[in-house]
Amino acid sequence: MRRRNTAAFAIAAALAVTAVAGCGSGTGSGSSSKKTINTWVYPVINDAKANDAYWDGLVKGFEKENPGVTVKVSTYPWANRDTALATALAAGKGPDVAYLIPDQLSAYQRNLIPAAQWMPAADKAAYRPAALKAVTVDGQALAAPVLMSSYPLLCDKKVFDAIGETSYPTTWDQLAALAPKLKAKGFYATSYSGDTTATLNMTFYPLLWQAGGDVFSADGTKAAFNSAAGVKALTWLKTFVDNGWTPKDLVTTTPQIEQTDLAKNKVACTWQNTAAEVEPFWGKDNIEVGPALTADKSVAYGTVGTLAVFKGANQELSGKWISYVSQPKNSAGLQKPGGYFSPRSDATALYPGDQIQEATEKVLGSTDVGPLNKSARDVMGLLAPQIQAALLGKTTPKKALDAAAQAADQLIARKR
Repeated sequence: MRRRNTAAFAIAAALAVTAVAGCGSGTGSGSSSKKTINTWVYPVINDAKANDAYWDGLVKGFEKENPGVTVKVSTYPWANRDTALATALAAGKGPDVAYLIPDQLSAYQRNLIPAAQWMPAADKAAYRPAALKAVTVDGQALAAPVLMSSYPLLCDKKVFDAIGETSYPTTWDQLAALAPKLKAKGFYATSYSGDTTATLNMTFYPLLWQAGGDVFSADGTKAAFNSAAGVKALTWLKTFVDNGWTPKDLVTTTPQIEQTDLAKNKVACTWQNTAAEVEPFWGKDNIEVGPALTADKSVAYGTVGTLAVFKGANQELSGKWISYVSQPKNSAGLQKPGGYFSPRSDATALYPGDQIQEATEKVLGSTDVGPLNKSARDVMGLLAPQIQAALLGKTTPKKALDAAAQAADQLIARKR
C-alpha cells in the first residue's frame, strides 16, 4: 500500500508559495535567451542504467534536431523530492522542466508556466480526456501528461473457483451479495487498508467517487466528503468490517503484501493493488481484471506522470522538448518498464496480446488521480483517522465525516 508523506509536502508547499515568480534557473519568465534546458526527473525506470540510457537517447535525438540547444537531465531520488525542489526554487536554482505528479501541480502553480502557452495544439488534441483532467487546475492545464496507470478491480480466480462462482462483481451490491458465501468458505470479499498512513486516493476515495461524491466542493473552498454519498460509501465499507468480510487487522496496520491474506489467496477482489503486485501470489492466469465497481458510477484511481515548465525557462524550447518526449514513439520507453500506459489516444498499443494489460488499459478513461487542491494532502491527514475511527466502531460514519469536514474547512480557510 502506498503511504503519504504529508510533512515533506507541507514544507514544499510553504516554500513554493513564497517563491518569487521568476524562480526557475533562467533570467525571467519565459526567457528567450536561454539555450540550455535543465530537466529534473525521478526514477520512473527503476534500473539506473536503463533510466540513464533512455534519457541520454532522447537528449541526443532532440539536440540533433535542435542545433545549439543543450538539454541536461538530472535524476533525483523520490525521497524528499518536494523539499529539495521547493528549496531550489526558493533559491532561484530550480529546473526549467521537471517531472511532477498531479497533486504537486496545485502546490507549484505559481511557479509554473501554464501549458496553454507552450503545448502544441496537436498534442493537446491527442491526450485522453482523463489525462488532461489530471493536469488541470483552476481551468488551466499546467503540465503535459507522459504516462498513466489505472487500478481496476482485480479478482482472484482461485477464490471464485473455490466457491463455485463463474461471474465477477461489477457493482457494490454484487460484491456485498457474494461476501457471506465467501466468508462461509473461509475467504474475504475484499481487503481494505485503513492504516492512516495509506493514501486515501487508493482506498476510500474510489468508493466516494463511485457513490457520486467528491473530496472538495466544486470551487475547492469546502470539504464535500461528508455528503450523502460520503456517508453511503463509509457505511458500505463499515458493513464489510463489521461482518468480517474484510480483514479487521488491516484497519489499523499495513503489513508487507506477502504477509497478508491477499497473498495467501484468501481475498476475492481488490481495487488497491496492481496486477503486477498480486501476480507473484495469485499467478498471472488467475487474475481477472474488471472495471471499477459501480454504485452511482464506475471510477478507479489512476496515476498520471507529467512534465511541467517552470517560470524562468525558455518556454518555447522547453515546450518543444516536452512535446518531443511526449510523442508516443519517445515516451514508450518510459512507460513500458513500469507497466504504464500512454496518456495519448494516438499511441500504438504497448502490450499487444497481454490480456491483463489490455483490460487494465480499458479502465484508463474512468480514472481519477485524486483532488488537485493545495490542501489535498493535509485534508487527507485529517480525514483518514476519522474513517478509521468509524470502521472501528468508535463513532458513526456521519459523525466521523462531519468532524473531519469541520476541521478541513478551517484548514482550507487558513490556506486561502
